[in-house]
Amino acid sequence: MEIVLTILFFKYGLIFGSFFNVVGLRIPKGESIVRPPSHCTVCNRKLTARDLMPVLSYLFLQGKCGSCGTKIHWMYPVMELVTGLLFAFAFTQLGFNLELILAILFISLLVIITVSDIAYMLIPDKILLFFLVPLIVARIFSPLTPWWDSIVGAVIGFGILFLIAVLSKGGMGGGDIKLFFVIGVVLGTMHTLLTLFLASLIGAVVGVISLRIAKKGRKTPIPFGPSIAIAAIITYFFGDTLVDWYVNMFF
Repeated sequence: MEIVLTILFFKYGLIFGSFFNVVGLRIPKGESIVRPPSHCTVCNRKLTARDLMPVLSYLFLQGKCGSCGTKIHWMYPVMELVTGLLFAFAFTQLGFNLELILAILFISLLVIITVSDIAYMLIPDKILLFFLVPLIVARIFSPLTPWWDSIVGAVIGFGILFLIAVLSKGGMGGGDIKLFFVIGVVLGTMHTLLTLFLASLIGAVVGVISLRIAKKGRKTPIPFGPSIAIAAIITYFFGDTLVDWYVNMFF
């Protein structure tokens, strides 16, 4: 039965991942997520069911529009697959409980802001505010220990990023700062700090790799949101294990 439910969560994750692509690409532009229906942005052909199967359509169409042959961005199938895997993994780790609802909400937020930040270097306030309220409610019914750690985590997460932005004179985006407030609500103080450390580490590695593969003399801005999202997911599921390992290793 658990295998069947895990597959079901994976399936729904794929479907929601496809929808999250739409949300992440349209909301920053102030567009409706309902109208117009999904279409090719080059030839404007309305997409059919054959074009909208998560991951499979990309494979069947060989990564191209079935009408005009325009290449489909790799982000679409990747984010669909990632969402499916994360939904299924969350279920296997948490089972059916209130924390699973919070995990699904948290994963959904992180997937959407990743899409948005990759596409536009922007994490919209609308998306953060939309998820903040249900995440707070979910954390109230599935509290951290102690319960006030969510409040402290949110304040510290926001405060540190805000301080970095001030000292670096705009080196940190406003969306990243607000995102860490939400992360603080979900993860609490210690895990929010761990997320910041891991995000910085991941961002540094990505930056070095990007510099090596970029054309000589060409500098391309790198969104920090995806690094934060990856770090937050790692911390959410493995934070306690990482902290215990660190303490046992060095103390």
